[in-house]
Amino acid sequence: MQVTVYSCREFDEKPLFIEYAKELGMELVLCADAPDLDNVSLCDGSRCVNVITSKVDAQLMRAFRDHGVEYVTTRTIGYDHLDLDAARECGIKVGNAPYGPNGVADYAVMLILMSIRRMGAILGRSALQDYTLAGLNGKELKDLTVGVIGTGRIGETVVKDLSGFGCRILAHDLYEKDEVKQYAEYVSLDRIWSEADVITLHTPLTGDNYHLIGADTIARMKDGVVIVNTARGALIDSDALIDAVESGKIGAAGLDVVENEFDLYYYDHKSDILKNRELALLRSFPNVTVSHHMAFYTRNYVETVVRDSLKSCRLYMDGQENPWQVN
Repeated sequence: MQVTVYSCREFDEKPLFIEYAKELGMELVLCADAPDLDNVSLCDGSRCVNVITSKVDAQLMRAFRDHGVEYVTTRTIGYDHLDLDAARECGIKVGNAPYGPNGVADYAVMLILMSIRRMGAILGRSALQDYTLAGLNGKELKDLTVGVIGTGRIGETVVKDLSGFGCRILAHDLYEKDEVKQYAEYVSLDRIWSEADVITLHTPLTGDNYHLIGADTIARMKDGVVIVNTARGALIDSDALIDAVESGKIGAAGLDVVENEFDLYYYDHKSDILKNRELALLRSFPNVTVSHHMAFYTRNYVETVVRDSLKSCRLYMDGQENPWQVN
């Protein structure tokens, strides 16, 4: 069987793809670029296509179908970048590749600590050999209330990690867990908006929570609130966030994801003019830390998603039960 792999990174993924494909009896077509209408013909002869965070819209999904693709797997937990409605219309099945929660959970806690200790401003001054203290007075986590929105595997791990710092933890999820209740109190979103000093997002993006944090919800938050997002960029209205940072309503933010990041991250754009004004503004603020959607990026992650995405294709091709199939 043949699988076409798009966005295959030469320096870490390629050797693992070759190793696991040999174990699973697969042939691979490896492409360093994201899938598009210009390179879609690379999947000729492949019933399975393997992608990462690149947008696969209805037009591209139909192109996959026309080239004989039956199954699209993404090397990510989230799959909102794949048009599931179009996949269903085309008869294409979709799978994901969940990885362990610790990498993203660690990163979220790091962004919380960096935000409350004003690390962006500290590093900025240090780079200029400005070693003054004015304006760098931070807060201690034990004195704060942290609101965790979404207590799936990652959110639950964040709650457990935060419990060691002695802070008060509020949680919100449609499905409550007894394990989380050992460390946090489940409350409504309204209580998180009004009581949390720090809010960290760990929920998948759906039609119901698009711009979950916007002008209205920000207005109901504490003055100086800290916002951390390692989930999906569209959970936050970028314009509202920028306005709130500029007004001082939001005291700091740690963002591993932003709106409209597709086709932007994971490429070298240092000589390009970027079509994302909001990202440029957010990066300019000394109290906002922005990284390029890499909270997941650990050695464990790479090994897991490469292996499991190929196993998912193998199971689909063999007609066996597939724990990674999502539709």
